[in-house]
This record gives sequence, structure tokens and C-alpha cells, in this order.
Amino acid sequence: MGHTRHRTAAAALAAALALALAACSSDDDSGGEGTGGPAATAPGAPGGAAAPQQTAAAPAPGAVPPAAAPGTGSYYVALGDSYAAGVKIPETVPGSPPGCSRSGSNYAHLMAKQLAVPTFADATCGGATTADLAAPQTTLMGGQTPAPPQFDVLGPETKLVTLGIGGNDIGFGEIMTTCVMRSGDKTSPTPCKNAFTKDGQDVLKQRIDATGPKIDAALKTIHDKAPQARVLVVGYPAILPESGTGCPAQLPVAVGDLDYLRGVVRDLNGMISARAAAGNATYVDTYTPGVGHDVCQPVGVKWVEGIAPESPGAQAHPNALGHEGMAVAVIAKARQV
Repeated sequence: MGHTRHRTAAAALAAALALALAACSSDDDSGGEGTGGPAATAPGAPGGAAAPQQTAAAPAPGAVPPAAAPGTGSYYVALGDSYAAGVKIPETVPGSPPGCSRSGSNYAHLMAKQLAVPTFADATCGGATTADLAAPQTTLMGGQTPAPPQFDVLGPETKLVTLGIGGNDIGFGEIMTTCVMRSGDKTSPTPCKNAFTKDGQDVLKQRIDATGPKIDAALKTIHDKAPQARVLVVGYPAILPESGTGCPAQLPVAVGDLDYLRGVVRDLNGMISARAAAGNATYVDTYTPGVGHDVCQPVGVKWVEGIAPESPGAQAHPNALGHEGMAVAVIAKARQV
């Protein structure tokens, strides 16, 4: 009977999570992927050192720079998925495509104001994959109005680009839903890992490997369309604590699967870092500064919300504090010569 209740609750939570990740949000909301570095050496995999429980000072407020004239390319262009868009974080950018849930408090907006760039275009959109960079993106909440290809905002005058992509290419929504749904399976200590193991092979590792060439192609297109631009490729922050048994109330996954899921995020970030280096771009590690700000931390410390968000933000996605912390990391890289 207890097992049945657990499965029913898990199914409800998974359904809500899947909806949030797939649909993200309409632009009427107050506002789905993600994750951080091989087990010991990939970017974003600190050697177990505890992170401070204070977020670096948020970027100073300022006016949002205007977009450049069509076809010329704004000075700073932001591209990416829901982790870059800031889904369900108030306030949604006026006039942005329905369903993208693009927040005016995402790290791109904070960065544009802090750096006082002359022109700025944010093309990020919840649910985006690498394919949506070059083609119109239909969102579940967007009706018949797709979001334009993100690459459309690039141009010869673009000098700075941030790109945060890859989580949806490996099926972040499916991963989270599967792990939550199987968390009550007591026949194995690692039910989620088992679900993504086929013929002895790690399916998610295969997906990460398959996403590498897609990021290569995206970086080539960015350089072709914006040959003067410096490109910063932004990784995914830490979702889970680095040790311990997790926090079922916030993210109900089997204790035995925690190491596996941390490894997925680290492997994804490791791949993204390698492709950035190979593609004449700079990787931005948001995992390391996010350690100690995971989903299990209290409000005011956590950067990522859980199944039942305690601050505005999508389930298993960064909140406003997370975007402030990510902005600090991205701005620091942007200012490096």
C-alpha cells in the first residue's frame, strides 16, 4: 500500500515536472534541462571543497540596452535554452515569443546592464535544443506563433555571444521524469541508472557524445554570422548536493542514483567545455560556484528550485538568485582579456 502511494505521488510530481519542462510557461506567467563536471577532473567538478554559502554581489541595476537594427546584429546576443532564459522568473520580457518564458532577470539581462553594452538581443527560449538555434521553435504554450530561429539576431556588428545549450538535446525532461517515477523502485538501488542502461551501455553518455557535433556546428554558424564576436559557452550549474542522501521533498530520486545523476551533469559540462575549446570559444563554469547552492539548500541559498518551487522559477531550474550567481561567473569571463 505504501509503495502504491509513493508511485501515485511520484507520478503526479513527474507529470508536473514534465509539463513544466516541456511547456515552460506562457508569457502571462510570472516567469524545461540542465545540470555540472568527469567525476574528478571535468570542468565544474571541484575536489570536494565546500562552497561559501554567500552569493557574490549581484550585478548593479541599470537600463536594458536596446536591440540593434534588424540584420546588423546587436553588440551582445544571448542564445540558449530554459537555463539561459530564466523560465518562470518574473518579469517576462515584453514582446518575447509566447512559450519562451524569457525573464528580464536572467543572467543575460543582468550582464547586458552591468557591462553597459550599446545594444543587446536576448533570443533564449525555454525548451530549446541545438536544432532551434537555426530553425523556428514551436513551444507548447506558444500556439501557432513559433519563436524565430535564435541565430537570426546575430550579425556583423555582434561582438559578444553567450550560448547555453545541450540539456534538452540529451533529454533533460525525460531524465528527471524517469528518475522521479522510478525513485520508489526497491528492486535495485539504482533504478534511474538502470532505466538508461541498454545492452550494458549508458544511453545518456551516448546522447552526450552525440550532442558534441551539434554544438560544434552551432559554434561554426555563430562565427560565420558574427565573425567579430567573442563567444562564451555557459555550462550548467549544480543541481544536487555533492554528498549525502539528497532531499526527497525537493527532488525525489533514489539515493543510489545521486552519484549517477551528478555524473551526467559533469559529463555534459565536460563535453561542452571541450567543444568550446575546439570551437574558438570560452567555457564558463557555473557548476563550481553553484556547489553549496543546490536544490537541497534553504531559500536564500539555493540557486535551483525543486519539485515544489519555494521561490519563483521552474521546477529543477535556476531561480533569480541562481541567475545572479551565474551572471557573476559569465561577467567575470567576459571581462577577461
